[in-house]
Amino acid sequence: MSMSGGGFDSRSSVVFSVTVAMITCSTVFVFSRIASRAGIVKKVLLDDYFILVAWLLAFGLSFSICYGSFVGLGRHEDDVPDSWQGALRRSQYAFSVLYNPALMAEKTSILVFYLTLSKTNMTFRWATIATLFVVNAAGLALTLVTLFQCNPVGAAFRYPVPATHHCTDIITIYLSSAPVNIITDLAILFLPMPILTSMRLPRKQKTILVITFGFGLFVAVVDIVRIAYLQSASTYRLNQILNFQQDNSSGRDVDVTDFSWYASYSFMWSAIEVNVGIMCACVPALKPLVSRFMPHLLRDEGDVTEKHSSVDRQPTFEMATAQRVPSMQDPAYLTTQPSREPVEDSNMDMMDFLTTPDMQNSLERSQTMLTNSTRNTSADTPTFFDFVNLKNRKSFVQMTVRESLFPVIMVTVLFFIWGFEYGLLDVLNRQFQRVAHMSSAQSVGIHSAYYAGYFFGPLTFGRLALKHYGFKACYIIGLSIYACGILIFWPAAVLTSFPAFVIVNFIVGLGLSTLEISANPFISLCGPMQYVEVRLNLSQGFQAIGTVVAPLIAQKALFGQSHDAPSLINTQWAYLGIALFTVALAVAFFYVPLPEATDKELEDACERMDNANHATVGKFRVIWYTLAVGAFAMFCYVGAQEVLATTFDGYLALVAPSFNETNYMAIGHALFAVSRFVAAGAGFVIKPRLLLVFFLTGTLVFAALAMNFTGSTATAMMLMVFFFEGPLFSLIFAQSIRGMGKFTKEGSVILIAAVSGGGVFPGLSYVAKETHNSQYAMCVAVAGFAGATLLPFYLNYSPLARTLCDPLKDPSEMSDESLPGSSNSSVASRALSFFSIRKKSAGEMKTEWHERQASADSSASPGAYPSS
Repeated sequence: MSMSGGGFDSRSSVVFSVTVAMITCSTVFVFSRIASRAGIVKKVLLDDYFILVAWLLAFGLSFSICYGSFVGLGRHEDDVPDSWQGALRRSQYAFSVLYNPALMAEKTSILVFYLTLSKTNMTFRWATIATLFVVNAAGLALTLVTLFQCNPVGAAFRYPVPATHHCTDIITIYLSSAPVNIITDLAILFLPMPILTSMRLPRKQKTILVITFGFGLFVAVVDIVRIAYLQSASTYRLNQILNFQQDNSSGRDVDVTDFSWYASYSFMWSAIEVNVGIMCACVPALKPLVSRFMPHLLRDEGDVTEKHSSVDRQPTFEMATAQRVPSMQDPAYLTTQPSREPVEDSNMDMMDFLTTPDMQNSLERSQTMLTNSTRNTSADTPTFFDFVNLKNRKSFVQMTVRESLFPVIMVTVLFFIWGFEYGLLDVLNRQFQRVAHMSSAQSVGIHSAYYAGYFFGPLTFGRLALKHYGFKACYIIGLSIYACGILIFWPAAVLTSFPAFVIVNFIVGLGLSTLEISANPFISLCGPMQYVEVRLNLSQGFQAIGTVVAPLIAQKALFGQSHDAPSLINTQWAYLGIALFTVALAVAFFYVPLPEATDKELEDACERMDNANHATVGKFRVIWYTLAVGAFAMFCYVGAQEVLATTFDGYLALVAPSFNETNYMAIGHALFAVSRFVAAGAGFVIKPRLLLVFFLTGTLVFAALAMNFTGSTATAMMLMVFFFEGPLFSLIFAQSIRGMGKFTKEGSVILIAAVSGGGVFPGLSYVAKETHNSQYAMCVAVAGFAGATLLPFYLNYSPLARTLCDPLKDPSEMSDESLPGSSNSSVASRALSFFSIRKKSAGEMKTEWHERQASADSSASPGAYPSS
């Protein structure tokens, strides 16, 4: 046995050297951790035992790779003697079986350690427990898959293999499991960051603490590099199989063709991943060891100098302590501060473990020195202003236009990015379906699965997240679920599995629907109520711009005209890039200061002097009738919109075969975006319900015309449908939630759940297309737009609904000229006030408004509108 090349290509030496180096480094880290815990802290905890188990498994994994490198791992199969084949296959099988348990033990150690960080933050604890469950459930499943990768099982490690065996390629298994590793790596990286960044520590100590826990980023980076080598190995394997099928002159089985060569670097990077993970898991536990032998690394130079060179501070402290008069202490201090006795190593708790002794002494001295020392004898006192929220953040429904500018811009940026990612994802899905040769029926099924997520997401966890955690939490939860769904596209693409792709699209729908139930009402209600439709159309316009730009970039930069397997690899990397960017966006939004609104604040913002929002028809308030009609209109409109999206290519190929579908789809999306900005501008002049009549009538008329023409005329009719349908979502949503008050969140949930109509109507149009043609299938879109007209009919012919949904001028935004009864009042004042051009201060007008409202409430009977 030898690793020498012997005149042929060999990777054995590199694989052996790197693996030995990594297991050596991880061994040093693990034993340093045990020395720190057992020798200094004198407390070995459960997470330490898990890391020992992980190290033992990593040692076995590394040993199997090193042994394999001596018996042919890293060589081409033709260069491996038959006498080595049995040992080589056993070493490869041992590695594949040990890999997932090693990751499980390593990540379990980290997560068990996290559970000791906070016993009161239940969100953090439950998130950690959920991650712990995913790590072990997925790890167990993958371990069983690798354990039984062959049928019979012995075919995985015996040579020669049985003639009737069947094996699943281990590289395919690893590629399919890569998203689980990345998701759990990112979860482990970001879970403790909110706690760590909110700790009140000196800047240097906080920075060191965040960097210490941030070492997990290296694991994610290594995992991505490993994926690149796995992808390279998979491509090499596919080429080998193709060559085998073309020239079956070799006596070897196709399942093991050159495996020892193309899998060697993948095995090596898997060992690197496991050992780097163990080292990163050990870093936080090394703090006591570093503090004991290299304390200057953890303290500022000024702190050390002050501690050792000051001659008058310590006597002052002792004098203050000796002459202290017993007094009633702050209860918060009694319950939160540690004992004044020196902290022994054996009694060190987790906060002692994470902070330096100097910080603890500073906290201990502060209370006594603040109450008993004079100006000339007191030590420098730390600043505790960060313990008090000196400025309560204003509710977004109470903001003026100027105040709402920042939060609206931030969420609009989110709209644009989400539109860009959705547009890119749509192109990637189409590319995948072409390469995987999916049928039209399967494409419709995938489309419907996405919108099924819109039905279940809001009505299940989305509603609870919005109700109990607020609008901002839904952004983060929605983006996180969306990122997980995109990552799972990877195994779906590797396996080219239709069921996997259906599940993935369902998960993506869950994530985006959670995002929408929060973002749409936030934009609608953040600022004066008279501009609800204007704001939402502007933000949705930027989302549409992202949807236009993304497909153009994807077509030119990623694929061109290529529809082969290598282009599918580009698709997979694009999925990974989108997912990582989405995670970064979720983390960024956690730290963006965005306002919230409670149910009470939402209710107060909707109160009117005419009590229109409390009007009833029969036993129910008119707001519920408006919401029901709006939800039905949303269901029909989105369904019709998706009929256009799914039949456009077939329609254009039928009526104008010489036209390029991609270019005309881009034109349609551009018109879709432009119309939203047009509607936003028109909203300053025209009532939203009239805009809804205009645009919905346009879609209905031009969709009907598109059914009856061909050539350029039919194409123009179809493009006009895209233009007229652009503002409909914003108008339907905003009109339907007006006056909902404390029920606004429930209203948003119902309206976004109604978007699931996009999964129903395309199936009907597919049946119409199969029985007739794509042009006839437009009848389904016409029916959908016709159903949506129920909302504008209701809003314009019901006096109660009309009064409720027409924008009411907010007195806090009125100038003297635009107040009711003023001779200078004009439509232009609405547009000017949108840009904060007003003479009276908001405070003065709000006071006047509340005085008028109180007067009206005291003199009027309950509810200006009687029950009908």
